[in-house]
Amino acid sequence: MKPQLIIPVVLVVLLGLLGSMFVVREGQVGLVLNLGRVARTDIAPGLHFKIPLIETARVFDRRFQANEFPPERSLTSERKDVSVDFVAIGFIVDAADFYRATGGNEELVTARLAPIIKESLRNEINSQTLTELVSGNRAELIERQLPGINQGAKTLGMQVVDIRFKQIDLPTDSDVISQVYDRMRAERRQVAAALRAEGEEQARIVRAEADREQTVLLAEAERDAQKLRGEGDAEATRIYAEAANRDPAFFAFQRSLDAYRRSFASGDAVIVLERNDPFLQYMRSDR
Repeated sequence: MKPQLIIPVVLVVLLGLLGSMFVVREGQVGLVLNLGRVARTDIAPGLHFKIPLIETARVFDRRFQANEFPPERSLTSERKDVSVDFVAIGFIVDAADFYRATGGNEELVTARLAPIIKESLRNEINSQTLTELVSGNRAELIERQLPGINQGAKTLGMQVVDIRFKQIDLPTDSDVISQVYDRMRAERRQVAAALRAEGEEQARIVRAEADREQTVLLAEAERDAQKLRGEGDAEATRIYAEAANRDPAFFAFQRSLDAYRRSFASGDAVIVLERNDPFLQYMRSDR
């Protein structure tokens, strides 16, 4: 082979090799088209090969995607108008069906899912009152509608896992807003009353425990005080008895002086006694 032909041949081979390889990253799914027809589908992440010029590879994001929809106006069971703004969260489950339904254009997903979801939600909204729609359990509402929605989404090769209401616009001429606020205030009052009752109960328990401990402490203190007083009285009696046994006459004299001191402590006391009363014996004699 001539040297001047080697470089073009190598370039053609390299381009052919590069054109025959494609990569599917983690979180993606691959699809191979043979002359515009689906040849291989649901290709897992990794390095893959295809026939250059004949086969074409398409790669789609298989992770959860949030599709936002414009507000949809519906009527409640009371024939009241509401505007519901919602978001659908889904992912691709069949790459072939997804390609056939959307041509591989992920922007068409919202347009194709919109009528499926809106029709299902409209039927649910039409069966509820405005109050139920605003303050009811929306998770149960969505759970009831997901099986029917996924029947339609299956034709697009997708599965919807959740639908979230972003906003519900209420009619300005209704009293639902005030009713909702009243209900919220009533619930808050109920919670506050329960908390106050619980606090009062705890306070009663604490006070009762404190009163019980106070009673126990006072009783123990009184018991110890009586014990100490008894011991003191017993010691005083012992001392007095010992002093009396040592010198009975002096002890009697000391006791009489104490009696005189207490009797005439005020300075104006008058005591009427007989002349020979024993109480005056130490005033009549110096013995």
